[in-house]
Amino acid sequence: MGATAAQMPRAAHRRGGNVMSERFKVTARRGDAPPRAEDACRVGIMRRIAAARLRYCGLEAMTADVMVIVSELLTNALMHSGTTEIGLGIAVEGESLHIVVHDGMPGGAAPTTVDDDAESGRGLLLVEALVKENGGTWGTSDASATTWCSLTVPAEIRR
Repeated sequence: MGATAAQMPRAAHRRGGNVMSERFKVTARRGDAPPRAEDACRVGIMRRIAAARLRYCGLEAMTADVMVIVSELLTNALMHSGTTEIGLGIAVEGESLHIVVHDGMPGGAAPTTVDDDAESGRGLLLVEALVKENGGTWGTSDASATTWCSLTVPAEIRR
């Protein structure tokens, strides 16, 4: 007898598999206009869904760092891509947790150096630091329309 749909995600961290895969619509930003409040709220909603899915899959030890990474990558896509749809995927493959944000718009995501007084611009530096701290890597693909990172799943939660 096979596993039920409710049981399958919990095993994702053991054998590999999809933790979550979501897409959401946003209004394309023009120029320096801030994103619509509804679009900014969607980043928070995706964070909450991702946190719940991580807990459900037995990966709660990774939640804090993954939430920061998800927030920064989604916010970066919302603020800088001009897209109308953003996708977030989280999956386990082997000993790695993969996070993928796809905005479908070419353009490089790269950390920048900012002044001490700057109110923004540190997100990808933070992602880079968390990825490195978790024994992972990050980058872009699909002509920079996708930003991804891989984190090592801690040995204590691997089974």
